[in-house]
Parts: sequence; C-alpha cells; structure tokens
Amino acid sequence: MMGYKRWPYLMALIRKEILATLKEKSSRAILLGPIIIYTVLFGYIATFNLDRVPYALCDLSHSAASSEFIRAIDQNQIFHRVETLQNTAQIDRTVEKGDALLVVVIEPQFAQKLKEGKAGQVQVIVDGRNSSTAQLAVGYLGTIAQAMNVKLSGVEPAITTRVLYNANSITQWFIMPGLIVMLSMMQVIVLSALSVAKEREQETFEQLLVTPYTTGELLLSKMIVPMVVGLFQCSLIFMVDVWWFEIPLAGSILAIFTVVILFMLAVVGLGLTISAYSRTMQQALLLGFVCLMPMILLSGLFSPVANMPDVLQWLTYLDPLRFALAAVRRIYLTGVSFWDVAPSLWPLVLMASILLPSAYHFFKKRL
Repeated sequence: MMGYKRWPYLMALIRKEILATLKEKSSRAILLGPIIIYTVLFGYIATFNLDRVPYALCDLSHSAASSEFIRAIDQNQIFHRVETLQNTAQIDRTVEKGDALLVVVIEPQFAQKLKEGKAGQVQVIVDGRNSSTAQLAVGYLGTIAQAMNVKLSGVEPAITTRVLYNANSITQWFIMPGLIVMLSMMQVIVLSALSVAKEREQETFEQLLVTPYTTGELLLSKMIVPMVVGLFQCSLIFMVDVWWFEIPLAGSILAIFTVVILFMLAVVGLGLTISAYSRTMQQALLLGFVCLMPMILLSGLFSPVANMPDVLQWLTYLDPLRFALAAVRRIYLTGVSFWDVAPSLWPLVLMASILLPSAYHFFKKRL
C-alpha cells in the first residue's frame, strides 16, 4: 500500500506525464480534433436512415386504383419519382444508369383484380448494387401497400409492429451511444501503448531508473493520463449525443461512466502491456492498431454478435469493447441501472485483472 507521504511524489510524476502529453500543439489537436471529426462522420454518414429514395414508375394499369396507389407513394416524403416509364423495356436502362434505386411496376390487371376481391400485383425491381438501402426502401413500400390494402378492403393486417426504445428506428440512436466507448478507446490504446516506448526512443527512460519511484508508481502515472484523456473524450461524445443529435438519455450518467471506467482499466492494461513489451514506438503503434480493428469489428457496433459464426462469437469474449458497448447502450436507451448490467461486465473485470499485472510484469522486467 502506498503511504500518504508518497502522494506528492506521485502527483509530480503524473504532472510530468500530463505535460509530456500536452506540451505540443499538434498533440493537443490530435486529442480533440479526431474525436469531433469521427463523431460527426459517424453521426451523419454511418446511417441507414432513408431520407430520399429515387424511384421510377411503370404504371401499366392506368386506372383510378393505380393512381391512388401512386399518389400514396408520391405523397410520402421519402420517395421521389425521377422517371415515369412507358413500358417494361425501359427498366434495364433506368436501373443501369443508377438514376433510380428501384422501379415500381403496376400490372395491367391491377384494378380488375381489386374489384374481384383479389390482391393487385405490384412488382418492385431493386438495384442490387445498393441492396441494403434498397431493401429498406422496399420495406417502406410494403408499409404503404399494406395501408392501401386496409383502406380498400377494410381488413386490418394480421401482424402489427411496435418498436421499443427507438420508435422511429433512427440509426444514430443505435450507433452514437456506442461511440462513447469506441472512439475514446482508440486514443487510450494509442497513448498508453506509446507511453514507455516513447520514453525509450527519447532516451528519457534511463532517467526514470535513477529516480526514487517504484515500478508500481511509474505504471500508475502512465495509467492515469490515458484514462483522464479517455474520460474527457467520452464526456465530449456524450454531450454531442445528448445535445447535438438529441438522443434522449433514459438512464443514469453515473452508471454510464462507471461502465466506462471499468472499460478503461481493461483497455489501459492492454495498451501498457503492448508498450512495456515493445522496444520501439513503431512496434507499439503497429501492435496497437493490429488489436484495434478486430476489437471494433467483433464488438457488435455495426452488426449483432449473435449473427456472427460461432467461432467468432467465442472470440468476442476477448474483446472488452463488446461488453462495454452493450452495457452503455442498455443504460442509455433503456434506462436500466448499473446493477442490472453489472453481471455482464465480469469479462471487463477479468481482463483488467489479467492485463494490468501483465503490464506490471513486462514493465518491471524492462526496468
């Protein structure tokens, strides 16, 4: 246990680490600039929300019923008709040019079948080069067709859908809370991975050897600065989520940052292990980025872990981002307490318990 008389020495060491991190303008810009840029890019570009769907129409029915159906599509704010085709021979050219994401073809017997109590056929031709967005657009068209069917037949649909926690299915509500932990993780790993390797290359590491500091104190000082930077960046992203993108916070801020701190301990342990093991900054950076990409892909930020192959699902247990991401999303969007997500955080505690002693071991070995 560190005696209280050692605290002034530790604070001086922490001050030295802060000055070393923030002494250059370029370093300060790197800590703030990328976070703002990435947050804006993810918030506005990494989205599956459909604001404008260009479509072409081929109405072979030319009836009052088909006109009513077309009117329902055109009055929807999402769909924008870019071309009206006279026959089906024009479809391939329209799709090939990329002018329309999909083509709506109404069959000649559309009105007649509706009069006979049958279902009128509407064919939707999709541009497979942009299949994910096109399929979402087809889903919107299906909703319009279902509403038309109810209006014409008076029969309510057998299946109704109710979306919880994100009624309008806004992509930002799914992605942005996850960025609170994901984006800050990148800087924390890089800073902690470079901490010891940078000292070696700048030839200041030998000076640490003659100071009266213990290995634990040196390691603690190199833990605190990346964690403080990470918490600052988490707070910045959190404020952007709440006040810029206006994603309603259902849970507790304290619960979110408790999860973040546990996550930071595991991530800093990984970064310091890399740093203490590496001989050069180049080697530390390479190992850091080699770890980052699999952690992001396996975290479930963009695709559910349950959809991954079984082998990859097992690998996700080595990824602290997976568990922090799921916990922050639950707290932020559904309003659960920290104690509700605590049982799922045992991998974070286990990783921190393994990685921090590993960093201490490699650090002491290098000393």
